Amino acid sequence: VQLQACGGGLVQAGGSLTLSCVASGRASGRFDMGWFRQAPGKEREFVAALRWSSSHTFYTDSVKGRFTISRDRDNAKKTVYLQMNSLKSDDTAVYYCAAGQGIIISAYRTASSYAYWGQGTLVTVSS
Repeated sequence: VQLQACGGGLVQAGGSLTLSCVASGRASGRFDMGWFRQAPGKEREFVAALRWSSSHTFYTDSVKGRFTISRDRDNAKKTVYLQMNSLKSDDTAVYYCAAGQGIIISAYRTASSYAYWGQGTLVTVSS
């Protein structure tokens, strides 16, 4: 499975961005999708996840109410989005999309639960 993330850029605080992640490859079955981010000098952290079969979503507390993870209604597109509103300078980071299978609910926030990773897209929020 290959993941291609895009949509990052420079935005002012309070603004919005939408990240996209497109999955390709021949792996069969459904994949649960996640977004993680890594700010300069910090460890990679969980942002949001989506259970493909049910569209159930999970968020880290700092983005609840501001970010929305969703998937394209056309399953053939294998695309997941991260809509980010009311952006803050603390949201500045490289954002990575990730995919995995058979992830139990308690493990969605753990990076090692995801077998596949995209290359990352930089989001910079200016204050």
